[in-house]
Amino acid sequence: MGRLIALLILLIPGCLAAAGIKLMRDTVFGVLINPFQILWLQGLTGIIFFAGGLYLLGGFIFYRDRKRNQVSPRFRKKQRDRGA
Repeated sequence: MGRLIALLILLIPGCLAAAGIKLMRDTVFGVLINPFQILWLQGLTGIIFFAGGLYLLGGFIFYRDRKRNQVSPRFRKKQRDRGA
């Protein structure tokens, strides 16, 4: 059940990034989608959607790999001294 919930949570930023790619593609070809009035605003929204979706997906993967200690040494968590 936990894996299914994690998959559903990952689908949201993936769909957001895909929508951003579609908006950017439509901007390049000059196709204006209904809620937007200006073409450059549609392109800017596409860039924001794509960057946000990619940021969330990459952050999730990085957090999971860091927790499992599968990242390079410079990205590993620093050990704090628990001295007196």
